[in-house]
Amino acid sequence: MPNSNNKVDPDQVRAAVDAVVAEMEVIESFGKLIDHIEGMSELEVNRFGVCVVTADGDVIEGGEASHPFPIQSISKVFALTMALEAHGDDVWKRVGREPSGDPFNSIIDLERKKGIPRNPFINAGALVIADMLLDREKPQHEDVAAFLADHIGGKDFDVDPDVFDKEAKGGYTNRALANLAKSFDNLHHDVEDVMKLYVRQCAIALTCRQLALAGRYLMLSPSGRKKKISLQEAHRVRRINALMLTCGQYDGAGDFAYRVGLPAKSGVGGGILAVVPHVASIAVWSPGLDDNGNSLLGTIALERLSERLGWSVFGSVPQVGA
Repeated sequence: MPNSNNKVDPDQVRAAVDAVVAEMEVIESFGKLIDHIEGMSELEVNRFGVCVVTADGDVIEGGEASHPFPIQSISKVFALTMALEAHGDDVWKRVGREPSGDPFNSIIDLERKKGIPRNPFINAGALVIADMLLDREKPQHEDVAAFLADHIGGKDFDVDPDVFDKEAKGGYTNRALANLAKSFDNLHHDVEDVMKLYVRQCAIALTCRQLALAGRYLMLSPSGRKKKISLQEAHRVRRINALMLTCGQYDGAGDFAYRVGLPAKSGVGGGILAVVPHVASIAVWSPGLDDNGNSLLGTIALERLSERLGWSVFGSVPQVGA
């Protein structure tokens, strides 16, 4: 695993990105489109984009890296960061830190745990996190959109109105989860207020470039920062990365860790944000999903990118003959 003293050769990253983009163009299995998110069922399933932002500030793009897509569950990473900034370890009194082993919107699991969601990346956990965000006094960022604008370096993005409207009017399972959590006194605000905040963050549309820029803070690099990294922030980010590795890919987290070996969070909009600590922030997008709801091409691309560049939290593999 590269450490904070390693320099990344941007030419090497560019060659790896170009090679992976070319490989994605000839793959014949693209996954399935979902129809419950507005506009997703109309996309061509083989579309693909990638962006790598290195700790040195290099931005390397490939494919359709400039195409915006709803980040959906990837927003849960940013919401968790904001909740931990405001409430610290009190967050863990209301949300667990374990993989669920059940569907991401399981009502049975929430009832079994007496209203305490297994982790902040399943829907019940994200709703409780949204509830915590409504509890903050004088927050640095009003919402996830403001947080993203600060970390990207400008608000050149929008909430997708069609996605927001459809999910705000629907979302019956999420409302059931929120009401169940409230029945166990683990939701303190009105369900509709929590739902509005949650649906809005999921409907934010970013490009691969914007998402990779937004994830820079997760690699704990000083590049592009306004202030020095504090010890408190370093501890917080390390724990978020741990949760991304163990819980970030729905029921496919174990397989993703085995194949890619990086902390990452996926969304059913087809995006994945992955982190190489101290080295790079990576965003990929392809709308076709596997059986676990993760981008099929995105996962393959990250696997091949990590192999080519030796990026894994479990250590790099020396090249034959090196």
